[in-house]
Amino acid sequence: MFAEIGKPNANVRVCLDPLMGGISEATKWERIKKVLDLYPMVNVFLLIVDRDGKETRRQSLDGLEMSAAVHLSTSRKFLAEHAWQEIEVWAIAGQPLPKAWNWADIRQHRDPKEAYFEPLANSRNLQNEPGQGRTTLGKEAATNYARVRTLCQEDIQQLEDRLKVALSGM
Repeated sequence: MFAEIGKPNANVRVCLDPLMGGISEATKWERIKKVLDLYPMVNVFLLIVDRDGKETRRQSLDGLEMSAAVHLSTSRKFLAEHAWQEIEVWAIAGQPLPKAWNWADIRQHRDPKEAYFEPLANSRNLQNEPGQGRTTLGKEAATNYARVRTLCQEDIQQLEDRLKVALSGM
């Protein structure tokens, strides 16, 4: 993604300290504020969560972004984004799909993790690795980013556009 937006040398790290936990923990302002304060050297923070079919998810993420904008200096940014359904769909998008699967069905499914991602991970014997296949399938999807970007335009390209704005001038 960063190469696509003209930042191929971006240093990207996943926050492991503290672990953000599930969505209810990861979207608590006090928890986010702690991370922002813990890492003053970070220019851009990304919080990426599942939409989980919740129509109001975008509004709650907008509220977190507003709180962060007030809290951070103007040279630091916090962006919160949601995958249209679940982040695992991005990993599915980077894979060759079984012939019986239809991309439109995957994209419209309310619970694609259970209906598609888990069977895909199981078919590859990845269910017992840490993350139940997310690491392997995610890395593979990253190497096929053009396909992910094409199939998940509504969320991936929106995030790219928002990152371009946040990173302009950095």
